[in-house]
Amino acid sequence: MSDLQLISHPLCPYVQRAVIVLTEKNMDHQRTYIDLADKPDWFAPISPLGRVPILKTAGTVLFESQVIAEYLDEITPLSLHPEDPLQKARHRSWIEFGSETLGAIAGFYTAKDAAAFDKKRQALREKFARIEPEITGPFFDGNRFHLIDGVWGPLFRYLDSFDDIADFGFLQDLKKTTAWRSLLSTRPSIVTAVPDGYPARLKTFLKNRNSYLSGLMG
Repeated sequence: MSDLQLISHPLCPYVQRAVIVLTEKNMDHQRTYIDLADKPDWFAPISPLGRVPILKTAGTVLFESQVIAEYLDEITPLSLHPEDPLQKARHRSWIEFGSETLGAIAGFYTAKDAAAFDKKRQALREKFARIEPEITGPFFDGNRFHLIDGVWGPLFRYLDSFDDIADFGFLQDLKKTTAWRSLLSTRPSIVTAVPDGYPARLKTFLKNRNSYLSGLMG
């Protein structure tokens, strides 16, 4: 039995980062899903920040998704980071930008009125426009899948659900970002990073936000 146990939540995009690395590296692991609205008693003592993912291994607990992803990458051959230190640092910078973009996504789906919604929609659009010139293609940095691709794949997954509601123009005229999104949507590690029923769960989650977006869902 694997020593690696990943504590997860079915909708968490940060959990997906760790799962993608585990899959890309063919690492056996146990995955335990919890309800963050009704956390088990054992969770708080091992999660200093009160969120997932948590990785338990060798009697040690690691928290924060990118820390976990980097650790998993470091203990296995064939790093998913570039070898060049400057390029590695550049990737890490745009990984952080991906985290900021996830924040913009949350702002979009929680906006309460039309004015705030349009402002958040535009802010999210600007995030995608900002990374567009950084993409060399077909992946973020050439022909090879890197850790940064595993960060942006879960992020693009939100757009699948948003597209089912309406065309918000997030990637309009952004050809490189659109192609990158399309490629990542077929990557097995990204496809399988969520449990069965994810789209329906996310739809229910969005509907229950009592937000402007949820009102558009009918």
